[in-house]
Amino acid sequence: MRLYRQMNDKSKLRISNRLKGRSLTDSHKQAISNSMKAYWKTIPDKPVDKNNESKNTESNEESM
Repeated sequence: MRLYRQMNDKSKLRISNRLKGRSLTDSHKQAISNSMKAYWKTIPDKPVDKNNESKNTESNEESM
């Protein structure tokens, strides 16, 4: 079960390669689309860690 919407690029590539070459009917594509829209409404975005973000901007400013 996914906790957040974000996924690393390696996982995206693996899924993409696995799904290449499949042929689907238009009605099947529409059914998949509808179910995925409903699914993604239930998965939240990953929260941004404010502490790490501010540390990164401070270190970048110091190095300039």
